[in-house]
Amino acid sequence: MLRARQNEQQQTGPTVDFLELVTEVIDLRSFSNLWYWIVLAILWSTLSHWVLGVPFHIVARARRGHAESAADMRLLAEVNVRSILGTIEAAGPGLVGMAAFVITGLAVLGFGYGVEFCQAVLLLFLPLVCVGGLSVVTARKLRAREFDDLAGALRLHRMMVQAMGVVFIFVTAMWGMYTNVTFNPLN
Repeated sequence: MLRARQNEQQQTGPTVDFLELVTEVIDLRSFSNLWYWIVLAILWSTLSHWVLGVPFHIVARARRGHAESAADMRLLAEVNVRSILGTIEAAGPGLVGMAAFVITGLAVLGFGYGVEFCQAVLLLFLPLVCVGGLSVVTARKLRAREFDDLAGALRLHRMMVQAMGVVFIFVTAMWGMYTNVTFNPLN
């Protein structure tokens, strides 16, 4: 029986294990993967461009005195603030609990058990949660002040998001370099 199987393999060629093929095509070593860094750049670019759902070029034009942009900025801000706060009032505790569960799970798997993929996802997801929290705080302030000095508030929000971006990109880059330098493929 064994000899027949060996003859069959010699005639048809070597068999390819599906799992081996998948792991060769999809590299789960995230920090050495170019696509991870592209996603990180796109994430922070998008987070700093869309300020509470308002494109920042509209905010910049409104600050320069463009009346139509100021009206568009106010309308977009009012709609998005109402949406953000409505979601938080309806499902806030559930969202916070779910985010805490995901962050804790990723942290335990990533740093407790050394799963690099979970470390990478955590370093993408944690900043999103922080920016989301900042957006809720800014939305509440805007609603309480009845959208007074809207352009200034959106500009301040963007600057804080960009500062968070600098910190999180630095931390991610340092951890990624450390992981790549200390990676041992034999383990």
